[in-house]
Amino acid sequence: MSASKILSWMVDGTMCNMMNLVQWRRRADACSKEKLASYIDKYSSFSREDFFRIQPALRPSQRSTWIEWDTPRPSGHIQNDRARVRFYPASDPAAPTVFLLHALMSASDVGYRRLAMRFNAAGWNVAFPHLPYHYSRTPAHTWNGELAITADLVRNAEGLRQAVIELRQLMTLLRARGTMEFGLIGTSYGGWIGALLSVLEKDFRFIALVQPIVNPEKAVWENPGAAMMRRELRDRGHAPGNTKAMDHLLSPINALTLCDTSRVLITAGIYDRISPLDDLERLCAHWKGSQLLRVPQGHFGYRALRETMRELDPYISN
Repeated sequence: MSASKILSWMVDGTMCNMMNLVQWRRRADACSKEKLASYIDKYSSFSREDFFRIQPALRPSQRSTWIEWDTPRPSGHIQNDRARVRFYPASDPAAPTVFLLHALMSASDVGYRRLAMRFNAAGWNVAFPHLPYHYSRTPAHTWNGELAITADLVRNAEGLRQAVIELRQLMTLLRARGTMEFGLIGTSYGGWIGALLSVLEKDFRFIALVQPIVNPEKAVWENPGAAMMRRELRDRGHAPGNTKAMDHLLSPINALTLCDTSRVLITAGIYDRISPLDDLERLCAHWKGSQLLRVPQGHFGYRALRETMRELDPYISN
């Protein structure tokens, strides 16, 4: 076994232990079989357009560095129910805007601020949405991102739905300011959301998905960072396959991007066990013409994003 593989598994193992600790904190949140069945009965017949249907943003507020509005999918947590986007403007309001979609429980936005400076220097506006339950949207007495993915499978689905609809609303708000072209970089959980957005919206110069979650079934039942979640779900009678009826809505592998696939970059970690290489190879094959970038790391690390940015240089400067 190579040294890089051993190191990757050690780093991933440490982070997965932390994720399982968070799941242990939320062990009482696990949804019942009846609650999940009711949700699936209600929405499994929806098309993607119906499930992620956009509506006008309510009470929008646009300041120089923040864009806010009321979420169209209230969660019952007051902090989470106001969509908030950190906005880094370029000199031209009509310049293209890149979305930076962070990972689950992203610990800091320092790296994203550096990316914003790089894009601003190239003439891009930058939007850094605080995804549901993260950063400024973290409910009181919870950790950053703690409620985004738990054994409450209904809340998980609604969080994804909330994020995608809000991003569609954000694109509408930015179009009203003159922006007609977008870019997107999404990492892990943010990559999952970005992939779902790309099957509904097409005005992207490029889409970069860095180790995105694309197979919800594996994310729950095989992911080493979800062991505690699986225990709680099994204790309540859940089993693999219980969410298959929602795959056409929540799994990017079961959809086609509307974007020019020659401008889609999918970055995979060769040693990644959370978003496995074979799943991203399947997505790349399904989205014919997209590029797959293989990087020797696990799920956690900075090399994947660095190498992704090198591949994106031609799109950023044009």
